[in-house]
Amino acid sequence: MKKIGIFIVLIISIIQFNQVNACTNFLISKGASADGTPMITYAADSHTLYGELYYWPAANYKTGTMVDVYEWDTGKFMGKIPQATHTYQVVGNMNEHQLSIGETTFGGRKELASQTGAIVDYGSLIYLTLQRAKNAREAIKVMGELVKEYGYASSGESFSIADSEEVWILEMIGKGEGNKGAVWVARKIPDGYISGHANQARITQFPLDNSKECLYSPDVISFAREKGWFKGTNSEFSFSDTYAPVEFGGARFCDARVWAGFNKVNKDMGKYEKYVLGEITYDKNKYATNRIPLWIKPDAPLTLENVFSLMRDHFEGTVLDMTKDLGAGPYQLPYRWRPLTWKVDSAVYCHERAISTQQTGFSFIAQGRSNLPDPIGGVLWFGVDDTYSTCYMPVYCGINQVPNSLKVGNGDFLTWSETSAFWTFNTVANFCYLRYNDMIKDVQKVQSRKEKEFMNSIKATDQKALDYWNKGDKKNAIKTLTAYSVNQVETTVKDWKELGHYLIIKYKDGNIMKEKDGKFERNKYGKLPAEPLQPPYPDSWYRMIINNNKEHFKAVEE
Repeated sequence: MKKIGIFIVLIISIIQFNQVNACTNFLISKGASADGTPMITYAADSHTLYGELYYWPAANYKTGTMVDVYEWDTGKFMGKIPQATHTYQVVGNMNEHQLSIGETTFGGRKELASQTGAIVDYGSLIYLTLQRAKNAREAIKVMGELVKEYGYASSGESFSIADSEEVWILEMIGKGEGNKGAVWVARKIPDGYISGHANQARITQFPLDNSKECLYSPDVISFAREKGWFKGTNSEFSFSDTYAPVEFGGARFCDARVWAGFNKVNKDMGKYEKYVLGEITYDKNKYATNRIPLWIKPDAPLTLENVFSLMRDHFEGTVLDMTKDLGAGPYQLPYRWRPLTWKVDSAVYCHERAISTQQTGFSFIAQGRSNLPDPIGGVLWFGVDDTYSTCYMPVYCGINQVPNSLKVGNGDFLTWSETSAFWTFNTVANFCYLRYNDMIKDVQKVQSRKEKEFMNSIKATDQKALDYWNKGDKKNAIKTLTAYSVNQVETTVKDWKELGHYLIIKYKDGNIMKEKDGKFERNKYGKLPAEPLQPPYPDSWYRMIINNNKEHFKAVEE
């Protein structure tokens, strides 16, 4: 067994990670949720991704119609492929049949990262599939067929795929130059279990003869043999260890996020602490032996609130807690500006990469409810910007109008819009970064209140829409869903603007304005503010200041 220490690593693998857009997904089976609804989560993290809600209405096309394909990450035109004769409505990452798809990039073997002539990148693959598939198994089939026919124009990807009954993880990597398409494997999450992936391939060995639980491309093993990457028996084959071996960055920056989520809901995750610190053990085949499992059983079924919590984490209470080291500053800021790794005196060091991060464009929890008609049953709990300070707003998959604040084209990453949800939430989050441990508490009060309101009010909307639906009045059912979704989003954006104004008044210039009976307090004459609080820095911070240059800051005693 070969043991790799925290800093005895292949430095190139760490540097390569910094170039990848990093996302986090969790997958919750029906039996693992408190109300029996399967869910997947997705944080679309990128330093250039704008938070908006995509929308494609259902449509019919003549045979021979072509569709333009653009690379999701860059906007580059990739080519044209035949359009389906009928496409399903898609709202964000969920379609009208409650099918939802998320992803994280794991990269994998660099020689497989490019494929000249390939048209379909991972982002196009998601949204083309959502328009063409009704359920998770059909989605896996469509995804495999699309890359086989038109080539795969991305590096390795893990996909979360869910419908109202099943949840699957699919991992795919291209075949590189001189080959077309991709190799892949998909596994169904066992009922009662949860899984997760965060920019590191997670599927290792898999059953070869159980199509109910596992699907894979016919050449997923033979292709590896042809390349000389695998020589064992088929049953020994590990997808991840062959196509995307885990190294320091994969454990510390990627799987650590999965572990953080698992750790919130399972008391036995402490035994993987060394692994997530980057201390990996390998067997004679160079397969990692101490990595966290693909799925775990939570100690108790997860509520929707629990799933929201999975997406809100900075490793608090663990060995990787980002609020504890010097980089957190005096106000325990659990964020670190990039780069993720740096050198001092030729040694490489790193910050942590948490689930909640400053560069999230949008995130969601997709919830499928099989006891309701698809347009009513599918709910995308959607948020923009940082997952820790966002508010997850309910958007039904059956709506026929996107809220204006989330529409594509209402501002962009370089264009301010006063009516944009992204810029509203982003402004609040960035202001909080200045005095985090105080200000985030005010944000969480509004966040919690709003999300609880949604969870209560959505029940009445479900019933109202269902009543219309059962009467055959689908038009008014959809109208009800749309009106509710639009109203919740726009009201929340308005509330967040007011929250931003409140925070500026309360915390401007390093002061904290006093409050009484829910209002800012004025002096006894009612004209001026009451004298504000001016709390000192924590004692530990003062000690660090004087330890750095004691004589410079020492005051002359009178």
